[in-house]
Amino acid sequence: MRVLIVEDDPIIVEGLKVALTQENYETTAFGCMKDALDAVGGSKEVHFDVCLLDINLPDGDGYQICKAIREKSEVPIIFLTACDDEIHTVLALEQGADDYISKPFRIRELIARIKAVIRRSGRSVAENDAADGQTADAAPAANADIIKIGRNELNIRTGKVMRGTEEIFLSAVEYRLLLTFAGSRGQLLTRQKILTDMWDSAGDFVNDNTLTVYVRRLRKKLEEEGDEPVIQTVRGIGYRMDAE
Repeated sequence: MRVLIVEDDPIIVEGLKVALTQENYETTAFGCMKDALDAVGGSKEVHFDVCLLDINLPDGDGYQICKAIREKSEVPIIFLTACDDEIHTVLALEQGADDYISKPFRIRELIARIKAVIRRSGRSVAENDAADGQTADAAPAANADIIKIGRNELNIRTGKVMRGTEEIFLSAVEYRLLLTFAGSRGQLLTRQKILTDMWDSAGDFVNDNTLTVYVRRLRKKLEEEGDEPVIQTVRGIGYRMDAE
């Protein structure tokens, strides 16, 4: 597994390299935005399995790197930053981040979160679980590989979402959220129910605000102008995906 580290504090970088190497991760570190952008989308583009991004960098910020990554890939992204207020958390998730951890952080907690986002991001995991009939969220579709969602089709065997001949690329969190809605079509899901069903012990960063961001991102990808809403908001309670 290759880990991209974008952090301008050499002490933090060295600590991360040592800890991640002990976990058998291969690390590549950059201390500025320009070098990181070259690595993820420029002439020196490199594939990574997870990205750790600081927000404040000498020549820019991690948000721009996150945006550049999301234009090409759904690789898991975790922000590591001293900016721990809600605005920065929501902004990071709006840009496509999968997780957010504030400095100072415990290295074991960070490694647990890295493993969690990698586990969630692996479409092969989703595909294998679905094929074996072991994914609880997908249980209602056990006898049908294809679920129609508006003008889109979710194939739970391949883990792909298609709109006609075009694939809609979802992050691991967005895909899991879609499975949760698809598995309870026609039912009202409270926000607490969704959070309880989706997140394990490594996902305690999720709260009402971040759930709102993920639902908004999912709607944006599944709905185009003129479409009927795919996910209905029940104000003050939660959400509902109407049955076909």
